[in-house]
Amino acid sequence: MIYNMLKEINTIIPFEEVQAHCDIPCKIYDPNATQIAALSVIRFIDLINELDGADAEFKISGHAQLSRLTRQKEIHASNVKNEVCIIWGDYFKQPQFDQFPNIHTLVHNIMLAASACKQTVSRSKGIYLLNLVNEFSEVFWATKGISTVKSKCPYPPNEQVIYPEHG
Repeated sequence: MIYNMLKEINTIIPFEEVQAHCDIPCKIYDPNATQIAALSVIRFIDLINELDGADAEFKISGHAQLSRLTRQKEIHASNVKNEVCIIWGDYFKQPQFDQFPNIHTLVHNIMLAASACKQTVSRSKGIYLLNLVNEFSEVFWATKGISTVKSKCPYPPNEQVIYPEHG
């Protein structure tokens, strides 16, 4: 009831629309979600490329599976873009820009690579996106004075990911 009343008021006097990750700011930033999203893009590309359209059963269930996998690939590529933009826009300030003057170019390249992953099912484009995200992660942790290690993730697609070193 209150929702409908507010909706009616909004049609007459529109409310300002706001969106936020955490404009408080929460000061909790971690590129891990970006890495998981990039790994997921590669995994969905792998699964799409494993589909076999030759058998008769593919006509219905295969097309449905292809549609689901493609949708998820594109959602996760968008998640990469969103997560990177949050960290770049909310966390990075002038001291970090001075320390890593190429961060704007790196972020732009991540945006382009994520878009390319949405447009294709090229594993090499997914790997390129992950490499850029790993570079972003290294830069992020370096701004905090935290060393990183590169390790193979323990699940498909079993690619190298940057982790903060706990010591």
